[in-house]
Amino acid sequence: MPGFFLDVDDISGRNTVRSFFNGVVDFQGVQKNLNKNCSDSTVKSYQCFFPQYALRSIRAPYFILNSAYDVYQFFQNFVPRSSDPRGLRSAMLMALKPFEGESKVGMFINSCFSHCQSESQDTWFAPNSPRLHDKTIAKLVGDWFFERGAAQEVDCPYPCDSTCHNIIPF
Repeated sequence: MPGFFLDVDDISGRNTVRSFFNGVVDFQGVQKNLNKNCSDSTVKSYQCFFPQYALRSIRAPYFILNSAYDVYQFFQNFVPRSSDPRGLRSAMLMALKPFEGESKVGMFINSCFSHCQSESQDTWFAPNSPRLHDKTIAKLVGDWFFERGAAQEVDCPYPCDSTCHNIIPF
């Protein structure tokens, strides 16, 4: 999955991201190409674009790397810049709950204000990379891939994590 985009209402009570993904599914006509297990389990095919629904149908191991304060989702899909981000974090953790403790699922969910934490070496495996319980993203992905034990880490709420790079777009 390219990102753990959430199917939740925005601060106004509307669900703009749902409308967007529904439009993508309709415009591209991809209903027949969605995961069959997912599309068979819902009457709303657009839901299979959201990881919180689609991942339940995936049998292969997967790793979720996302910030609980994903700045792209926060600013583009949910709230104006002046709003409190705690609701987004709560929604993210609630959506991840069904996958906790599953051995095939790796997870690195930090409380950094960021998006796309795997595209740059400084957030992946540099000496000052973000860490959860003293594990970098690269270390946790390695533990998950090579099955070296539990590979799920979820951060405490902002501002507890001093290893964050907090990349906030303006």
